[in-house]
Amino acid sequence: MCEPLALIAGLTCAAELYRPQWRVLGVGRQVLVADRRRDATLGAIITRLLAVAPLRFALCGLSMGGTLAFELMRRAPERVTRLAVLDATGKPASPDKNAVRIEMIGHAENGRYDHVFALLWPTFVAPARLEDTELRALVRRMAVDTGPETFIRQQRALLDRPDSRPGLAAISVPTRVLVGSEDRLTPVEDSQEIAAGITGSKLMVIPGCGHLSTLEAPEIVTAELSAWLAA
Repeated sequence: MCEPLALIAGLTCAAELYRPQWRVLGVGRQVLVADRRRDATLGAIITRLLAVAPLRFALCGLSMGGTLAFELMRRAPERVTRLAVLDATGKPASPDKNAVRIEMIGHAENGRYDHVFALLWPTFVAPARLEDTELRALVRRMAVDTGPETFIRQQRALLDRPDSRPGLAAISVPTRVLVGSEDRLTPVEDSQEIAAGITGSKLMVIPGCGHLSTLEAPEIVTAELSAWLAA
């Protein structure tokens, strides 16, 4: 049996975010997805994950999942055998980004959760994928399954997102950093900063890909994560 793998999904997403990779990475390996539905702080989400995770495991997070992966590395680095950070940032919460989050929270609290998805969708994928009806339906399905209450909790957790960059140098496990070249939410520069801060990490920029790299470029991401797990 290969080392276990813990996956952490992004905002409004669920296990389906990693569906293309699961078919390959899950062969002969325990795979679990972090429960982010019930807690309103990053620390509480990580505490819940650590309580159910194996003693040692590989860790992969996309977007908000990357933020949570950094939180776990601060709290229990001895539990992690290797780290993959996809389409994420190490930067802390900022007033301008928090203003957008608070606006989104307001929409969700006032029965306009459908409007939230309409605002998020153009930022989730590369421009060339905006009219991809199959991809849009999958992402919308995850958002509907997440629901407004969980969305609000997730956004509130991110309002207090700390600066993860000072702790990057302490990460010593094999690390992969992936990002779409057309990621609007966490641009390439953010991933370059992460990779530069972690000694020995490997960075890959995926051409023509937006923020949801696991779904937009599934073959590339699966191949990269397979190589990461085999290293």
